[in-house]
Amino acid sequence: MKLYTFVTLALFSLFTFVPNQKNNNELKTSQPRNYAMNSFSERVAVIYNSLDANNFKLPKIESFSRALEGYYLLKEKGKITNDYLTIVDFSLSSKSKRMWVIDMNENKIIFNSLVAHGKNSGNDFANNFSNKNESNKSCLGFFATGEVYQGKHGLSLKLDGLEKGVNDNARERSIVMHGADYVSEKFIKIHNRLGKSQGCPALPLELSKKIIQTIKDKSCLFIYHPSKSDLESSKLVS
Repeated sequence: MKLYTFVTLALFSLFTFVPNQKNNNELKTSQPRNYAMNSFSERVAVIYNSLDANNFKLPKIESFSRALEGYYLLKEKGKITNDYLTIVDFSLSSKSKRMWVIDMNENKIIFNSLVAHGKNSGNDFANNFSNKNESNKSCLGFFATGEVYQGKHGLSLKLDGLEKGVNDNARERSIVMHGADYVSEKFIKIHNRLGKSQGCPALPLELSKKIIQTIKDKSCLFIYHPSKSDLESSKLVS
């Protein structure tokens, strides 16, 4: 077993996530007897620093930390079963490769891609988000990937929002992952930004099928923006 995989599994075995009844059911880690209260952030740093970047740029530690916390909670609750973690960081410019797919078994980044936001969420940067139908805005938070299907954009991936009031209308809104020709370096060179969707996290055509086939069927997708507070276990969709 690779060293970084062993480290990841060993660290995970040291802590589990439980609801914090004193703080509005927000997440916290249960602390082992011999560890200080800041040990969670220290463990995240160890896992983060052991990531096999695979010649890609790492996600920011802020988005990775929140994604990892939610990933383990959702695994514990059975909301996700697939061992891939996808992070989309909408605090970054649309010109950046701001989506990462991480193989959690290998602790290795396997894709790093451009990804579009909704046309009413912003221009180059996304800063407005919605859970409402016909808003043409992206929504944030944790999702479970669903089934694949052939749609008007070709092979597409349905998404189920896992946070009530935040993204639980994703399936009704047809917020899906799909490929699009406006998600490309060529589009960026012409317009100085990426093209925009109707709220879907659209991908480059040359990567969309590979990514969709990898992360389908109940893996964890986390769409991050610093304006959103942490996942609350009390708001998980049942």
